[in-house]
Amino acid sequence: MLNPDLVGRTFTGAASTTITQESITAFAHALGEENISVAPPTFGITVTLAQSQTLLQDSGLDWTRVVHGDQRFEIHTPIVAGMSLTCECTIESARVVAGNEIVSVKADLLSDSKLVASTWATLVFRG
Repeated sequence: MLNPDLVGRTFTGAASTTITQESITAFAHALGEENISVAPPTFGITVTLAQSQTLLQDSGLDWTRVVHGDQRFEIHTPIVAGMSLTCECTIESARVVAGNEIVSVKADLLSDSKLVASTWATLVFRG
């Protein structure tokens, strides 16, 4: 069970990620997207996923029982090659429903301290 003291906790990644044109191209082509001048809107997950997992790794949750519940994206600035992004992840909420733990995590991508994109993921840890 998730420690309730973790709700509201923000984890700031120590390292930045520099976005390459190759990573944008590969992601875009996997989606069937032809425009590779900017990253597709869902590209941010390639940076935020690892940070979210780091935040929750010591939470006591069983990762073998996780189901992805929901994902939302809010883009403030298009992600382009050469951007250096840092990530801040926050556990926004946690609750138990029918024996399942439902955890919502918000991840903000920043470039030079300016908000580029926010993602929200809802993870269901099956009971």
